[in-house]
Amino acid sequence: MMDDVADEANNGSGGSPAAVDLATVFSALAEIIYQGPESSEVYAAICVAATLVVPGCDHASLLVRRDGRYVTVGASDAIAQRIDDLERQAGEGPCVDAIEEETPQIETDLTTPNQWPQLAARIVAETPVRGAMGFRILVDRRKTGALNLFSDTPNVFDSESAGQAIVLASFTSVAINAVAQGEDVSTLRRGLLSNREIGKAVGMLMVLRGVDEQEAFDVLRRYSQDLNIKLAEVARAVIASRGKPMFGEDDLSSGRR
Repeated sequence: MMDDVADEANNGSGGSPAAVDLATVFSALAEIIYQGPESSEVYAAICVAATLVVPGCDHASLLVRRDGRYVTVGASDAIAQRIDDLERQAGEGPCVDAIEEETPQIETDLTTPNQWPQLAARIVAETPVRGAMGFRILVDRRKTGALNLFSDTPNVFDSESAGQAIVLASFTSVAINAVAQGEDVSTLRRGLLSNREIGKAVGMLMVLRGVDEQEAFDVLRRYSQDLNIKLAEVARAVIASRGKPMFGEDDLSSGRR
């Protein structure tokens, strides 16, 4: 099941990881989720998708909070699983903090001073990972979790990486809920591809302009309403101009007109 995502991506990109077609990856993910396999297979496929679509991501996992405990429900490989284990032992880290604080947690270089010095020291000593990000998700409308992304290269995670990660974290909820409501796979795919652009634009504004997720989304929604164009079209304009279409600095920094 995990290989299906990678195979679809490579078939649509000539087999080059650097040229992975995002639409192909998300379409493949939609197909897998729609098939209704075991939830563990879906979570594993999402983790593999993260390594394909998030620039710099070498390993990924999904951590959820169940009955006060943190449980890894999916991982791309043993390294991602090991880091989750280390976070559980430490009681802190990008994954745990993303769940508890409800905000993205990003450390691009764990070899430099950071907010989790003891955990970072163990990660650097015991794994090849040098950068980490955590993004909160709602797994099934009840269980809170986090999408966790790890890089073996320091300082490779950037605004594009964060934007794609936010999109994938949102899709984890969107896709599962859509299937639960009985939407067919073509409807799900269209929704995923449209929301991918919106999510990427939101992530780009969050990282580049220092606003939170709600403020970034409110900026997109307001201009969509004021200009009477679809939200996805506004998102595409944001992506095309790296966060600077139609918006003044005050709009982006305050979320108000």
